[in-house]
Amino acid sequence: MTVIDRLRAAGCVFAEDEARLITAEARTPDELDTMVQRRVDGEPLEVILGWAEFHGLRITVEPGVFVPRKRSELLVSHSATLAGPGAVVLDLCCGTGALGAAIAAELGDIRLYAADIEPAAVRCARINVARARGEVFEGDLYTPLPATLRGRVDILVVNAPYVPTDAIAMMPPEARDHEPRVALDGGHDGVDVHRRVAAEAPQWLAPGGHLLIETGESQAPNTAEAMAHHGLTPEVITDEDLYATIVVGARG
Repeated sequence: MTVIDRLRAAGCVFAEDEARLITAEARTPDELDTMVQRRVDGEPLEVILGWAEFHGLRITVEPGVFVPRKRSELLVSHSATLAGPGAVVLDLCCGTGALGAAIAAELGDIRLYAADIEPAAVRCARINVARARGEVFEGDLYTPLPATLRGRVDILVVNAPYVPTDAIAMMPPEARDHEPRVALDGGHDGVDVHRRVAAEAPQWLAPGGHLLIETGESQAPNTAEAMAHHGLTPEVITDEDLYATIVVGARG
């Protein structure tokens, strides 16, 4: 069987495109066979390739990390409309650092910080934000951040988990079986981490700063409520083409 046939038989919808990418990345016939088998076994294509395309960038990924999704580009584009020259940007729950790297590529002149609790994600993020001279910290939410950032963050961008715990079993196997649970599980209603982020956000945001959180359409009212509860003015923004929803909270 050809590579395309093997991928198509495994249920890959875009078998031709995936075959082209895998073939281009493989250095030997044995490596090609191994990569194809990994894909047939359900491993995410991006992890097999070692990179994901996001907002025109090639983002380094490795096994055990959350793969950046196209829909998260809404966070990038909206952050870019809010950030001014020299803005301080914090990518919290940063995963691979794709959001921060993309915002930096879009704006150029920013001061970029990122944090995540997963060691594998932090390793990838440090590679991905290097061009922007970003700093990456390992730990739970705000805990590892330097105190000097308090009250100075202009853009706090967050792609925290928002899948309700009971819904994880219905996710595609690529995510459910190969991405860390901590990057998927948003608690009973999907908004547990959003509430924790919103609770401390006013302490870290500069006056006039903004908190931007990706969320689900059904979770958006609760995400907005969490922001409002802690003194931010929320706005729900959707993009039907990206099938994306974000909530933006403004600090007065």
